[in-house]
Formats: sequence, structure tokens, C-alpha cells
Amino acid sequence: MIFSNSVIEHLGSYSDQSLMANEVRRLGERYFLQTPNRYFPIEPHFLFPFFQFFPYKLKIWLVTRFNLGWFGKIPDENKAREIISSIRLLNKKELKILFPESKIKEEKFLGLTKSFIVYR
Repeated sequence: MIFSNSVIEHLGSYSDQSLMANEVRRLGERYFLQTPNRYFPIEPHFLFPFFQFFPYKLKIWLVTRFNLGWFGKIPDENKAREIISSIRLLNKKELKILFPESKIKEEKFLGLTKSFIVYR
């Protein structure tokens, strides 16, 4: 049994997320993986509306000047770039591709899908 709670979105690239998904599927006869929904209006790490859709430079500008979410203000621009680049939220279609044999449950908040649970 493999359990992963809000980890896969921290791998930075779809390629790395795909590698993790392949390992989970290879090693786990059963697995339970939870991850935030890319299309939920509040980005869960920075707790800022639609942050995940902002241009990269605007994200850097915001993170280096304001306390956002779990990180607080990050005055070092290189560190801000590193953190922003390390988070890539997934949508349901991508999860179905990464975990084709799994079931996907939607966790709702006020009628909107805030996160997904992928399980087998």
C-alpha cells in the first residue's frame, strides 16, 4: 500500500510527476494519492486566488513582496523562483493519464472540486 498526500504537485515538472506515478503504479498493488485540483480558484500553497494561472514574472513579484500562504514573503528572488518552479498542480485529465487503471474521487468545497483522491 502506498500513501501520498499532496506530494506529486511538488515535483516541478510533468516529466517528474510521471516518473513518480510510474513508481507508485509499479510498487503499489494498492495506492492512495491525494493532490490539489489545478482548477480550484484558490491556489493551496500560496492561498491566493488564481495564482496558478498568473504569468511567471507576476508570481515572482508577488512572492518576493508579500506574505502568501505557507511560505511568507521570500525576498530572495532566486529562492522565490525555486519554490514557484517546484509546484505544478495537476488536473483530472492529467491524473487519468498518469494513473489509467485507478479511480479518481473528487473532494468538494462549496460545490467546487478542491482536490482529487486517486486510488487502486
